[in-house]
Parts: sequence; C-alpha cells; structure tokens
Amino acid sequence: MFLGLDLGTSGVKALLVDGEGRAIGSADASYDVSNPAQGWSEQDPADWTAGVSAALSELKSAHLDAFGAVQGLALSGHMHGAVLVDAAGDVLRPCILWNDTRSFEQAADIDSNPQARTISGNIVFPGFTAPKLAWVAAHEPDVFAKVARVMLPKDYVVWWLTGRYVTEMSDAAGTAWLDVGVRGWSEDLLALGGMSRDQMPDLLEGSDVVGEVQSVRADLGLPKTCKVIAGGADNAVAACGVGALGEGQGFVSLGTSGVVLAGRDTYAPLPASAVHTFCHAVPARWYQMGVVLAATDSLNWLSRVTGQSAQALSEGAGNVLLAPGAVKFYPYLSGERTPHNDAHVRGGLTGLDVATGPADLTQAVMAGVTFALRDSFEALKATGANLPSALAIGGGSRSDLWCSMLATTLNIPLERPQEGAFGAALGAARLAMCGVTGADPDQIMTKPPIADVVSPNLDLIAAYDDAYRAFAAAYPTLKAMP
Repeated sequence: MFLGLDLGTSGVKALLVDGEGRAIGSADASYDVSNPAQGWSEQDPADWTAGVSAALSELKSAHLDAFGAVQGLALSGHMHGAVLVDAAGDVLRPCILWNDTRSFEQAADIDSNPQARTISGNIVFPGFTAPKLAWVAAHEPDVFAKVARVMLPKDYVVWWLTGRYVTEMSDAAGTAWLDVGVRGWSEDLLALGGMSRDQMPDLLEGSDVVGEVQSVRADLGLPKTCKVIAGGADNAVAACGVGALGEGQGFVSLGTSGVVLAGRDTYAPLPASAVHTFCHAVPARWYQMGVVLAATDSLNWLSRVTGQSAQALSEGAGNVLLAPGAVKFYPYLSGERTPHNDAHVRGGLTGLDVATGPADLTQAVMAGVTFALRDSFEALKATGANLPSALAIGGGSRSDLWCSMLATTLNIPLERPQEGAFGAALGAARLAMCGVTGADPDQIMTKPPIADVVSPNLDLIAAYDDAYRAFAAAYPTLKAMP
C-alpha cells in the first residue's frame, strides 16, 4: 500500500492506493486561510500537521489492515509559501502563501536584475518565495534576523514527519532561488534576495527517499518501516497523476483558476511570455504552464450577481455550441498571469443589450475564460511546446458546452477522464510507489481511463478563431481604463 497526501490551500486529502495504483480509500481535513490585511494571505503550519493527523486517523480507522501495509508516502503541496524557522526549528511567523501579493515591490526589484530571469527561467512574480523573504527583511527585520531555514509548505510537513530539511526540484523551481535548467540552488539568485545557501533545504528529486517516519510520530499509526518520499509541487504532481510527463503530454484545467500545462523533455524557458517553466517532479523532466487567475471563479462571480447557482447557469446555457455571441466577457477579475503578468487590469463586459439574459452572460463568461486559456496555449506554443491533444480536468470540464467551446478554440481534441481518483493525491501516491520500488515513472504515471473525447466543431473553428483574436486585441483598451 502507498499514501498520497495533497496539501492544498483549504485542506489536505489523503489517498490510499494498492500496489497497482488502485484507490482503496481517501479522507479529507480542512483548515482556514487568514487575511490580516488587504492582499495578505497566511496560514499557521500547525494547521497543516493537524490536518494530516486527522486525515490519516480517519483513513486508518476505515482501512486498518491496508493502512498497516503502507510502504511509503509522498506529498503534493501548494507552491511558493514561505515557512520561516529558527535554529531550533520553531516557526517564526505564519506562512506567507502563494496568493499573497504584499511583496510586489520586492518582486519588481528582484526581477529588474537581468540575472533573475536568465537563471530562474521565469518572471519573478510577487507570489514567489524570494520576494516574500525580501519583504520580511524590509518590514520584519527582527524575524528575518532569526531565519535559519526556509521551507515550502509540503516540506514543513516532511520535516515534521522525518526531521530532515529537504525540498525537491519542482517546488524549489518556484522560489526564484533555483537555477531551473541546472536543477541546483543559485548563489547569484540567493544573493539578489539577501539569502544564503545554508538557509536552503537539501535538494532531492521528487521520487527520492527522504527517510522513515521518526519515532515521535508513532501516534500516526504508520508502519515503522514506512518511507517518506520527497513529493512535489501541486501542478507537477497533478501532472504525474494524469500521465503528463514529457513532450506532447499535458492538460487543461478548468478549476477556480485555469491552467494549460505541457510536459517537456528539455528546458526551454521564455520568461517574457509569463509562462512558468519549472522542474518536473520526476528526474530530467520539466513542465511549462500558463495560468488564468479566474476560470470557474468567473462563473462563480456571475452566480453571485445573478442569484443563480453556477450549475443552474451552466444548465441554462445549454449543451449545443453556437457561434460566438455579441456579449463579450474579459475574465480579469483578479488581474491576469499569462501572458500579461498584470495584477492591476480588471475584467469587463461589452455588447450588452436590453434583451441580454443569463444564458447570454453565461456563454460570454465561458467564452472569455476559454479565450484567456487560448492566450496561455499560444504562449506555450511559442516556447516550442506541442500539445496535439490534452486532458480536460477540473470542475468546469463537466460542462459539455464549455469543453466543446474549449476544444474548438484550441483546435485540439480534449479527453475527459472517468470519474475517480486522479490528480495530485494520486500523483503523490505514484511518486511514493516509484520511490519505494524504484519503478520507472513512465511505467507508473500513465493516463487515467478516458470517459469521452470532445472534438473541435469544424464548422465553428474559424468563427472562434476570429473571436479570440478580437478578444486578444481588446487587452490594451482594458488596460488603459482607470
């Protein structure tokens, strides 16, 4: 048996699988996010360990014999968070999370040095770890002076389990301290942020063994011989869960945010496109992704302003793909990541008419998000990534209309997996399997069973292509609005 733990922003999921990767059982535990000031987002690391303990306890109670046969576990975790500890390992302040924007000035300052993008392969975004530490140095100097180690969220849980300060390549790639092509800490990048190598955890690959669960965690009930595997960053591990490791493999995620991800066999950064280029959670692989900050969250916004549920809006829009409508939606409700790297641009609706109804608005929102995902798709193609087809995952992918619109706009077939366990929790369990058994990731990290394939509507490709180009051309106008 193997365990995958997915440490998310709102909770942790524990998935128990057998030696064939089949799900045996799962358990969840939730925790809160603190927002002590505008643009701030923090969590207490103790909430993560309490959540892991609760989820494992529930799983053990429900599957006692299987739980006792666990040979290894690995974690997936939300990226970029800064857990600061002193020399005794005590947490110095709440973790600053990935969606915290307080360090925008520090990010711009680090990014202004040409070395930052050249070595890291990425724009230095405010959400990354390096600018967070620069903010702490400027605003909490007493805390900064005590920082002995910096850990990423999942790595704090790994330390809690094993007593070792480690991270792995996929999470380290999102700090702006890693030479992503070389897969090693960069002394030059560390110096840009006022950090030193001895404050960094040891680097492993995602399938490397960290160690056994230490005896002080015996209350978790894990076997004494259970090995902890390094794991990976959430999107990288989700890619492991759906078999997106190398060239031609990837997914489009219609979740709260939207992601277009492509596996890469080589390192091919293009920072100016605002595409993320990160190490994969398996050795000698990388991945690239474009990010839309408000995907299904845009439909949730429409739900709030209309008083109809997102499901009712989706059902009211129908299942048949029609030509693009007159109403246009620009989904920049929280700014945008790829390709604009613009935290200040805001969304808009145009083409409204007295006859405009909820179905028109819903179709416009779906189209606007779809066109924003096309922006990311085009940015990925500019790096040399090739996705002849892709998996469609996330809650929005259940909509036949939205999937058809997306397949037609990207002009590729989209494969929808069968309902079941896949994604980050399964990817983490697969990393545990590889770490314990030494199995080849390409043999373990395969696609999930496919329920159906949504093909582009050949009659509407040209119309959606024209509508996308009009959408892309509107960004400067939106940007110029006060």
